[in-house]
Amino acid sequence: MSTDRYVSPLSERYASREMQEIFSQDRKFRTWRRLWIALAQIEHELGLPVTQEQIDELVAHQDEINYDRAREIEREVRHDVMSHVRAYGEQCPKAAGIIHLGATSCYVGDNTDVILMRDALCLVRKKLLGVIRRLADFAEEYRELPTLGFTHFQPAQPTTVGKRATLWLQDFVTDLEDLDYVLNSLKLLGSKGTTGTQASFLELFEGDVERVDRLDPMLAEKMGFAGCVPVSGQTYSRKTDLRVLNVLAGIAASATKMAQDLRLLQHLKEIEEPHEKGQIGSSAMAYKRNPMRSERICSLSRYVIVDTLNAAVTEISQWFERTLDDSANKRLSVPEGFLATDGILDLCLNVTDGLVVYPKVIEKHLMAELPFMATENILMDAVKAGGNRQELHERIRELSLEVGDRIKREGADNDLLERIAADPAFGLSGEDLAGTLDPKKYTGCSAHQVERYLAEVVRPLLAANPVEGDVTAEITV
Repeated sequence: MSTDRYVSPLSERYASREMQEIFSQDRKFRTWRRLWIALAQIEHELGLPVTQEQIDELVAHQDEINYDRAREIEREVRHDVMSHVRAYGEQCPKAAGIIHLGATSCYVGDNTDVILMRDALCLVRKKLLGVIRRLADFAEEYRELPTLGFTHFQPAQPTTVGKRATLWLQDFVTDLEDLDYVLNSLKLLGSKGTTGTQASFLELFEGDVERVDRLDPMLAEKMGFAGCVPVSGQTYSRKTDLRVLNVLAGIAASATKMAQDLRLLQHLKEIEEPHEKGQIGSSAMAYKRNPMRSERICSLSRYVIVDTLNAAVTEISQWFERTLDDSANKRLSVPEGFLATDGILDLCLNVTDGLVVYPKVIEKHLMAELPFMATENILMDAVKAGGNRQELHERIRELSLEVGDRIKREGADNDLLERIAADPAFGLSGEDLAGTLDPKKYTGCSAHQVERYLAEVVRPLLAANPVEGDVTAEITV
């Protein structure tokens, strides 16, 4: 590890080796060479003077990136693409004259960017499915466990632990739908030339438009894409980067929603993220078990969400057929958006794989508030026993306010039911009221909704997208 210069925390602390490899120099420049080989093959197949011998020479050296020589040439010519064209040509003297024939820099630059984004989206997709699978299992396991619901972080009608987890789950399923839409609609730039007119190729093919029209479909097929964009300037529209980064931002938003809920639940001591045996929560307070991974999810997610602005501003800043103020920004915003999202999903995989639930604490919190929530049922029972609905409603309101005030001012227990039983206006005994404190009476269709959502949406989705082996994540810090 380098200690005398800046190293990105995304590579040192957060992103997986697999995602880092996608955006590595090796993957980038090997893809450039694959594109040059594909172009030479297409030009050979379409009748240009490109020989099979030249193509074979290119193939023989495609993975032997001579980095030192390319850097030496770039210092002289100040152009990264031409430095690699020349370096490749020195390794392939027979083919040197036909490398990059008819193409502009964006032929390798932009097509490679799309290819790498596709590969990175596939990795994100695999990990996203892993998170969905874990949350589905968690929701199913705890579908019937009653828990206090909250609106405005104030006690509200009970739900179940599993039902709450489906709220997180549904957001991630939506992210998968958005990801698939963008992934399946990604198109290569193709071979469009300096301003997108394909003028250089029309010249090479001596005005034969039919052969020019065959270039892009052939390239798409060789590179594993459904097609190339039908029109462009020199570059593909930077709207593509914005669409991709918006997908990542959506995942980050879903992860933050879940992580923030878990941070609050850990404060309540109801659910905790996994905590390793030797993990230190605080350098000063030895007893602490902080939700460090959930906090890290929120922190990285903030970066990814803000990163979408890079793509938006870059898209609106492109003048006419192209300007170069996109290049330096894209080198940072796109890879780092993926690296950060990769780190977020690894954390989500880790957290959802080891959530610890404390049913007794959940029950304690629920039972402390349940008498308030049982008052509607109590009111109905008292009316059935002959009481006046309006008068009893007012009496319940008065008693509830009294009890609530004592709880807050004196730290007293919730004795609302005892007060109601002692009030002759209700005509209900303590035994009558005891039956109202079954939490499952107040969770509505929560368990059924979990079962139905998993059966109708999530399980079919997972069955249609099997992942070989378990998707695991190694958290380094």
